[in-house]
Amino acid sequence: MDFETGPPHAKKSRYHHGDLRAELLKAAEAILSENGIESFSLRAVAKRAGVSHGAPSHHFSDVRGLLTSLAGIGFQRFVRTQIDRQSEAKADSVSQLAASGLGYIDFAIENPALFRLMFNSEQPDHLDQHLAFEAFSAFNKLVVDVKNVRKIDPYSDPVVMKDVMSAWAIVHGLANLMISNRAGTAMDFARMSKADRDAELTDIILRAIGLSANT
Repeated sequence: MDFETGPPHAKKSRYHHGDLRAELLKAAEAILSENGIESFSLRAVAKRAGVSHGAPSHHFSDVRGLLTSLAGIGFQRFVRTQIDRQSEAKADSVSQLAASGLGYIDFAIENPALFRLMFNSEQPDHLDQHLAFEAFSAFNKLVVDVKNVRKIDPYSDPVVMKDVMSAWAIVHGLANLMISNRAGTAMDFARMSKADRDAELTDIILRAIGLSANT
């Protein structure tokens, strides 16, 4: 029975979660992870969520609107993953910068399809106000982490902003290499213990801006 035309008791039983928008986003991420962007559609999302094919249109204008919202949520989780890593690290600014980079890589490894949607896909509307805010917040976190190391605001110093870009390029490159299984020839991270992998990645991350773990 279609939700839009069904009786009240049907509405209650099918939408016991109470938040259809959240359920649709959850279904969308599952489909993206399993099948990639090529076979993504609102109809598939509706089917996965167990609702009528027209239900998503009440919350998202089209496929791009849904993927834009999903990318925005991805950036929120992305930053939280970095903060979680930092909470486990030493409090000095260099360790915190490295931990943020490790969190960046953690997120990519744990969410490769979502990571690619956020950074590599033109499907989301990157001019959307909410998505742009979340993406900038993620970038600004890196800026603050570098500022804490250099004691200079990168927004006011082009040289320090180059440190931001260098750190970003290295970490993003590592993340992409690892989720694409391209790093094995140079460094077989998959065979390392977590501690050894983190130590090697930390060294690479800090080298990007001329630092070391002992700085």
